[in-house]
Amino acid sequence: MERKTHFNFWYFVIAMLLIMVLQHWLFGARQVETVPYSEFQSMVRDGQVSEVSVADDYIRGVLRQPLPDGRTQIFALRVDPDLAKDLEQYGVTFTGIAQNTFVSTLLSWVVPVLIFVVAWMYLFRRIAERQGMGGFLNVGKSKAKVYMETDTKVSFEDVAGVDEAKEELQEVVRFLREPESYGRLGAHIPKGVLLVGPPGCGKTLLARAVAGEAQVKFFSINGSEFVELFVGVGAARVRDLFEQARKNAPCIVFIDELDALGRARGLSPVSGGSDEKEQTLNQLLSELDGFDPSWGVVLLAATNRPEILDPALLRAGRFDRQILVDRPDRVGRVQILKVHLKNVQVGADIDSEKIAQLTAGFTGADLANLVNEATILATRRDAAAVGLDDVVRAIERIVAGLEKKNRLLNPREREVVAYHETGHALVALATPGSETVHKISIIPRGIGSLGYTIQRPTEDRYLMSKEELKNKMAVLMGGRAAESLVFGEISTGAADDLTKATDIARSMVMRYGMDETLGHAIYAEDRPTFLEGTPAQPNMSIPWYSQDTAREIDTAVRELVGEAFEQAIALLTKHRKELNETAQLLLARETLNAEDLPAIGPDDAKAAE
Repeated sequence: MERKTHFNFWYFVIAMLLIMVLQHWLFGARQVETVPYSEFQSMVRDGQVSEVSVADDYIRGVLRQPLPDGRTQIFALRVDPDLAKDLEQYGVTFTGIAQNTFVSTLLSWVVPVLIFVVAWMYLFRRIAERQGMGGFLNVGKSKAKVYMETDTKVSFEDVAGVDEAKEELQEVVRFLREPESYGRLGAHIPKGVLLVGPPGCGKTLLARAVAGEAQVKFFSINGSEFVELFVGVGAARVRDLFEQARKNAPCIVFIDELDALGRARGLSPVSGGSDEKEQTLNQLLSELDGFDPSWGVVLLAATNRPEILDPALLRAGRFDRQILVDRPDRVGRVQILKVHLKNVQVGADIDSEKIAQLTAGFTGADLANLVNEATILATRRDAAAVGLDDVVRAIERIVAGLEKKNRLLNPREREVVAYHETGHALVALATPGSETVHKISIIPRGIGSLGYTIQRPTEDRYLMSKEELKNKMAVLMGGRAAESLVFGEISTGAADDLTKATDIARSMVMRYGMDETLGHAIYAEDRPTFLEGTPAQPNMSIPWYSQDTAREIDTAVRELVGEAFEQAIALLTKHRKELNETAQLLLARETLNAEDLPAIGPDDAKAAE
């Protein structure tokens, strides 16, 4: 295995000092004999010295005949001539004392240089940390967090509600554990596995569970951590990441938020910063082509915006397999709730099945937040365990927002809001196929809501008929219909209801071909959408249909919304007594549950027609 050698500046400094000291010692020990100054004078008088070199502090002489040990020079420290003459009269051996200036001379040169270097490194490191670059010499190093086998501590038992995704990833685990037996028929593991799904559905948790099950090292990095201030840093970090992965094989490399790194090239009309991202993406593509799956390196990535990824990244041979990690269904929500509730003190009335029915559309992260919010509410009221009422209140807080008890309404506004919310509830009760009304309230919540009606589906729905869409619009128009029927005027409280009803009507006409006049054709441009259903790019193009068709579309949308309003008026007129009684009860209690609402069956809707 090839090891990289790192150069250290301090090693160089120490080596140079040792060489200088050694040379000084060898020069003095091998060639020069140091003698007292008195002996030097005696040797001069005896004619043993042929040449003398005189300095301010010392004298160096060359001997006529070498000494027995082979030395040809003598060295003596000078003594003041007058003092030397006096001492010589009495036969005293005398010599000078040398003042060693080697250290002081060395420090006078080295210390200022060291101070400058240390100050420069300190200032540069502070600037680099503020820029998020780390050390200057490490700017091209990968920022991936490395988790050892014992650090992951996540297994497939900790992941619930995504059984299909776990089955797909079991193959990766088996390959990492037993690569020889897995490839006995000639198969090889996919180079890359892309986890696709809405936020909060457990993509990152699944990747860590694969590492925990396979008992291998886990390299985790976010796609945005590749790009820095300097040009070329992203590509260098990609190279360093894969080099580390090869050295630590078998292992798993996980890139979260891949869309930050793998956005399709050429989408941005402005050059500059996008060029650096393209270089980083090109390096990633090159690395994906260059490594062999037999090394035991598996690349996992996650994104919730697959529609903007570069096609070259998704082709066969790079990210061979795409696994959808979608919102859990009812069974999956039950499994997820059991995982999160096992560490919570729960009451006898907690039923995972019932909570799952009330949380259609919740992701795994939403359910974890729900359990935590319910636990906080139970703790706040000093309860011994979490009850179903705490869970319901937590759902209301997540769906409708925080209660605004300080937002006081005058009596007239409270009455209008009460009839508005009651109108929604009664139309929903009298309309077949509508979602179950769970609770209505006139307590303000969130940013602009003065009241709310909570409807939760009892089952997961994937298709809706034309009649069901019309009924859904009628429920949305129930609040305005109640205001118009009781007070003879309408208010601004139905703004959000009108927006939703108009969107449904426009989709029926332009996307679903549900208008008889316009026929079975679509008039909306098919644009890439996010997993949440939001268009990836705003529609800035000119409509490709004629102005006459646009006029017919507007007419059809207006007629559908008007029919929904008339349907709501007819239902509330038939149940005017229940409307008044329920609204007055709501004014008195401020909040009504499902059992407090009148027993109106959906069969009455057909009679109203």
